[in-house]
Amino acid sequence: MQCCFSRHRHTSRNSAEITKCSTALHSHSTLLLFSCNLSDLLCCLLGLLYQEYRDKSTRQEIETRRLQDSQTDPEESSPSEETPPETEPASTPESKAAPQFNLLRNSNSRFNLWQDLPEIRSSGILSILQPDEIKLQEAMFELVTSEASYCKSLNLLVSHFMENERLKKILHQSEAHILFSNVLDVKAVSERFLLDLERRVEENIVISDVCDIVYQHTVDHFSVYITYVSNQTYQERTYKQLLQDKPAFRDVITQLELDPMCRGLSFSSFLILPFQRITRLKLLVQNILKKVEEKSERETTALEAHKELETVVKACNEGVRKMSRTEQMISIQKKLEFKIKSVPIISHSRWLLKQGELQQMNGPKTSRTLRTKKLFREIYLFLFNDLLVICRQIPGDKYQVFDSAPRGLLRVEELEDQGQSLANVFILRLLENADDREASYMLKASSQSEMKRWMISLAPNRRTKFVSFTSRLSDCPQIQCVHPYVAQQPDELSLELADVLNILDKTDDGWIFGERLHDQERGWFPSSIGEEILNPKIRAQNLKECFRVHKSDDSQRRKLGSRNRQ
Repeated sequence: MQCCFSRHRHTSRNSAEITKCSTALHSHSTLLLFSCNLSDLLCCLLGLLYQEYRDKSTRQEIETRRLQDSQTDPEESSPSEETPPETEPASTPESKAAPQFNLLRNSNSRFNLWQDLPEIRSSGILSILQPDEIKLQEAMFELVTSEASYCKSLNLLVSHFMENERLKKILHQSEAHILFSNVLDVKAVSERFLLDLERRVEENIVISDVCDIVYQHTVDHFSVYITYVSNQTYQERTYKQLLQDKPAFRDVITQLELDPMCRGLSFSSFLILPFQRITRLKLLVQNILKKVEEKSERETTALEAHKELETVVKACNEGVRKMSRTEQMISIQKKLEFKIKSVPIISHSRWLLKQGELQQMNGPKTSRTLRTKKLFREIYLFLFNDLLVICRQIPGDKYQVFDSAPRGLLRVEELEDQGQSLANVFILRLLENADDREASYMLKASSQSEMKRWMISLAPNRRTKFVSFTSRLSDCPQIQCVHPYVAQQPDELSLELADVLNILDKTDDGWIFGERLHDQERGWFPSSIGEEILNPKIRAQNLKECFRVHKSDDSQRRKLGSRNRQ
């Protein structure tokens, strides 16, 4: 069997020694022992459900970043944009890995690291590999072991819930189809994927690559995830309806959830597994990409795998959004009554960005009129991605539309502080309204955060307080998520543990407008769910890694721009 190192070019000064050592270790008996050990390890990991595995992994990531953030005085000057200095490696691979190993052992889990395998410890390879290569091995190994844990959870979803005889008798065939969708296809794809990953790991004690396998399976098989995730809106609605309308269903689900095999996890946490996995898989590939040698074959493969996963994730997100957006637009259309010329609301290319009540100032904008009573009256705004509709609420949960404008013709201006009566007030200008003329509205929000949220939503190109990821500056305030957050409004951002975001704006009443580094998605979230990253070196390193991950996207954008100019 060919040594894995012969398939990849290594620029490390130790590459010859590594190849020599791994070739010497690459005997039939060594591989047999390693293969058996890997099988035992994966069997152990099968005792750890993916939900638990994922939580421990992200908690470890948070703790590691906290440790890095506290190692250097945050008052030190920020590193340069071109070559941000990196944290100095420890003297040996063993000492570098120790904090991670101890953290995981203290959690009483069966979570293992590549370097903790007995064959790796006894082979002597750890004394030859550079610390960066050991980090890369761990990143690739985590992708494999997390897939094994994911398979365990999927198997439990199918065998424990879907194939339960009592549940089958309660559910109508159409209800079961909506509830479980194509989970059997997802399970088969995951098992095939894991099998190929296991084979690769068993080839040699030093893993050559896994991103080529990720790429191939993403291109050939991962479309099943799009089908499953696109059904999520109907799945959630059906599940809630069944809990409400069928007491027998609720009782069976409760009993199944209490089974020790579920580890206290809910049925819904199993249903959402495929969506979580495809997103997490993209992040795992990103983690590998950050650790491979620049301009190497492994970097090219990782970039290709990441690009294909990004396509699948976007298709999944778009599938979910289309289902919910269409229903939302139909609901809004039914509530609107036009005092002006009617505007068709429902469109396949239109969706809601924000809605809510604001106070409109009555009378001319003079300081004298500010002393009069009933200075403001309620209005209601529906802001879509391409259109603003201005209404007043009327009886019967209806809204009377009295003005509108294309979103591209909106401008906002924050009013200078003129006392309590004008706190949180801003001016909205419609360059061309429903009557084809310019109009202005002085609007008052209930809080500073609500004012800023409206201003940014109404005029997205308006400059924020801080820079964005795309500005390519070497430093920007950053925050890492330490508590997951589920968006409550369209302009908010749902966050997972360990997400890192650039801070674009913040308010005095506890809200942050941020840009997530790994996908450049923007939105608002409470400041209480995160911890600001104070070390400028860590912030610069985070930016550098993300620039590297997305450099293929930048290259494609430049090509498209050049083509358009021609």
